[in-house]
Amino acid sequence: MRTDGLQTEGAVVGRTLGVEEEFHLVDPATMEMTPGPRASAAALAGDAGERVHPEIATTQLEIATGICTSLEQVRAELVAARREAAAAAERDGLLLLPASTHPWNSWHTMPVTPGERYEAMVDRWAGLARQQDICGCHVHVGIPDLDTAVAVLDRTRPYIPVLLAMTCSSPFHDGVDTGYESWRTLWWTRFPHAGAPEPLGDADGYRRVLAGLVASGVVADGSHLYWDVRPSARLPTIEFRLADVCTTVDDTVLHAALVRSLVRVLAVRAQRGEPVPELRPELLRAARWRAARSGLTGPLFDPLRAELVGPREAVGALLAELEEDLIEAGEWDEVTARVQDLLGRGTSAARQRSTWLRTGDRRAVAEWVVREGAAGRS
Repeated sequence: MRTDGLQTEGAVVGRTLGVEEEFHLVDPATMEMTPGPRASAAALAGDAGERVHPEIATTQLEIATGICTSLEQVRAELVAARREAAAAAERDGLLLLPASTHPWNSWHTMPVTPGERYEAMVDRWAGLARQQDICGCHVHVGIPDLDTAVAVLDRTRPYIPVLLAMTCSSPFHDGVDTGYESWRTLWWTRFPHAGAPEPLGDADGYRRVLAGLVASGVVADGSHLYWDVRPSARLPTIEFRLADVCTTVDDTVLHAALVRSLVRVLAVRAQRGEPVPELRPELLRAARWRAARSGLTGPLFDPLRAELVGPREAVGALLAELEEDLIEAGEWDEVTARVQDLLGRGTSAARQRSTWLRTGDRRAVAEWVVREGAAGRS
């Protein structure tokens, strides 16, 4: 079965992909989260590098890779984008901290970025927008039409927990150890339009739901949907938004590879007319919570089987479903090597907590994140 050759309306599903990452800015001496007004202004003006963009707070920057067709390109683009963002941060004498939450600072020290888009977000969501002190990783996979995007989206729901568990990087928030591997997931879920949507059926189903959300005032348009997976409002892609930002480039590349392979596999299943898995929303929420709670350090919850499974079993089950596709794409060896590396050393969240428990020094945690994230830019 070849999935990399699936075509819909003349375009190939999953041929292209791109990645967006968000970072906190920190002072190199104190590791405090610090506004970068020059970097933020340059990003707003488009003068911080072609891959660097502003975020809702001046203590953050976002990067976006160019359009890629191979994992090698993804890695090269991520390295270049992180380098551009680091140079932008240097305008304010700051460093990038690639983790979804800061080890101790919070939204109280985050000025909102001046700009119409961000002011509108605060006007619409009030305190939820002002308290958006989290960073994420988004993967776009090329998909040619909205019906195909929705067919894939409806089938992604059982896979969200394990993909999340592999990317956790937010164990701390507002100065405390939350006990979670991905506190970002819990914080993000406060938005009324976050999480995994119920099956939409087709493009018309998506449009009806979006129209209702617009009418409610929750969103202005599709670009503000905060679903874990959504059709992009501006690109011919399906966008996976569920992941914490990965501290290392290796983990980002792995996440992008798994997401793209999953899209290819699910598009084939949709084309064959295979049914959307029946999945109770309560069980999916439980599985998502379990992944955020434990990451790869404890059991995950399989929402289809309604039972706990070990993290290695859950990751192995995902790889088993993607194996044929990854082999045909020439990506199997790289993906499995990266998976074994991740399982061996643990997620960023687990390693941050280990650093904290070993040193009792939150600054050491921040320094570890900055150092690990910078290693991939050399």
